[in-house]
Amino acid sequence: MGLWARISRVFRASTGAALDKIENPELVLQQTIRDMRDRVPELNNSVAQVMATERLLLKQKENLSTQVVDLDSKIKASVKMGRDDIATAYIGQLQQAQMDLERTSAQADHAQLASKQALKARDNYVLNMKKRSAEAMQLISAAKQAKLQEQLAQTMDTFNIGDDSSTFAEMREKIDRRVAAAEAKLQLGSSSVDSQMQDIEREAMDIQLQDKLLEYKSQMGMLGAGSSPASKQIAANSDVQEAEVLNSSILDEVNEKSHSN
Repeated sequence: MGLWARISRVFRASTGAALDKIENPELVLQQTIRDMRDRVPELNNSVAQVMATERLLLKQKENLSTQVVDLDSKIKASVKMGRDDIATAYIGQLQQAQMDLERTSAQADHAQLASKQALKARDNYVLNMKKRSAEAMQLISAAKQAKLQEQLAQTMDTFNIGDDSSTFAEMREKIDRRVAAAEAKLQLGSSSVDSQMQDIEREAMDIQLQDKLLEYKSQMGMLGAGSSPASKQIAANSDVQEAEVLNSSILDEVNEKSHSN
């Protein structure tokens, strides 16, 4: 193989590979469909010309047939009138008209056959175009699906489950640290001096309320006239204990609701 042939082969191979890369099957099929549809008006024009030729020849055939009949009548009339010279002239015209009629009849028959073939070819082309268009649309749909699958495959190739797992673990650790810090702050706040002082103030308020309650009961005579201060103190202590138990249960319910929220 010569040097030029080898260079030509390499050039054609490189060109073909480059065209394969940039060639979009979807666009090529769409352009092919458009080209096929653009040829339909051209075919219709060609068929119309063939049909026009057929109609023209048929009209000429009809006119020549009428002319032959008319010349035959004139010849007969000339013979009856004894005008052989005129009859002879008409006979010459009749012979020419008959020759033209035979030739035109043959051309008309050929034109009719050509017109039928042209119509059949046009119909076959339209039918084939519709079939090819349907196949092209299916191929275009398949090409779109293949492109989507390729994109999905590329996405799956770039998807690294290990990296995502480490990310989830890192975020979980950060969240756990934040939760632990928040719980520690909450516990520190509940055990602070301010919180203890609030508890003492709340206890003092409860004692004051119980003292006020005993005062009302004493004024209303509900504690009894013979009740000793010791018994009053015991009753007061009992009421205080009941109040503490009630307040403790209320605080437990409030704490449970706050933790649940």
